[in-house]
Amino acid sequence: MAEVILQGATKRFGSTVAVDDVSMEVADGAFVVLLGPTGAGKTTMLRLISGLEKLDSGDIRIGGRSVVGETPAQRDVAMVFQQYSLYPHLTVRENLEFPLRSPILKTPEDQIRRKVGEVAEVLHIAHKLDNKATALSGGEMQRVSIGRALVRDPAVHLMDEPLSSLDAKLRSGLRVELKRIQSSLGATMLYVTHDQIEAMTMATHVGVLDHGRLVQFGTPREIYETPVSLYVASRLGLPRINALPADVFPGAPPGARTIGLRPEHLVHGAGQEGEVTRIEQLGDQTRLHLRLAGHDIVTLTDVHTDLAPGDRLAVAPRNALYFDAAGARIG
Repeated sequence: MAEVILQGATKRFGSTVAVDDVSMEVADGAFVVLLGPTGAGKTTMLRLISGLEKLDSGDIRIGGRSVVGETPAQRDVAMVFQQYSLYPHLTVRENLEFPLRSPILKTPEDQIRRKVGEVAEVLHIAHKLDNKATALSGGEMQRVSIGRALVRDPAVHLMDEPLSSLDAKLRSGLRVELKRIQSSLGATMLYVTHDQIEAMTMATHVGVLDHGRLVQFGTPREIYETPVSLYVASRLGLPRINALPADVFPGAPPGARTIGLRPEHLVHGAGQEGEVTRIEQLGDQTRLHLRLAGHDIVTLTDVHTDLAPGDRLAVAPRNALYFDAAGARIG
């Protein structure tokens, strides 16, 4: 495994700057999630690190060496794509063996058998090794796709939304497994997603991208609790942060235009009064939708609440975040 360092990495496609002067350090053994909406530059960053795209300027270092002049094969990285990319006419075993049979690696047969067996056990697909890839479920196919990356023991694993095409139950299960595998292997992993749950539950660090710029890099807790901007604050948290004019509640600091309130940071029973418009009962939590001073907000309440649509409820801010007219954090 190895650290990855980007220094002033820039990539343009015509007049579009896909990656804009990004500098970032990914420590050896870290699980870094790149988070942002479509078009933020997440996939392009992975393709630059893998060598599938070339930098216009800047440097990329893997394990202490610059890889800008190296081919994808020379960089010793493994990439998992959103789609499974398996060979349908091959068995699971043959799909897993395929990277190891590269002329570049020249892996001995006994090592191929050992590595395939180890990875199959880790991914819980050992009982499927002799099945054709087309006979697998979606979750099993994605495990094989991930296994083809793991079997090589690369310096860096790159994963581009590998779970997004799966249903919610499979995503949840594989999310736990991927984190377990990464931790047990001590693997350096860069993982692209727009799913904030994946970012919060899997990452050691999160890089938030906005139009090719890295706007904040830190632990999931840092990003959640101390976002540098309203844009970053809106990337993490379900339900999303409530963004209201700063004067809806008293006490806003000078220059504040927007107050950001996480649903759990609204205290009930005092402050501004709003009307309950909808109640979402999700089992482990209940979300209250309120109409307050002409704005729709969401807060959390007891799962056994007696509140009903049309009821009035007073709420007050706690641990509020304030932002200026440009969306930058104040304080």
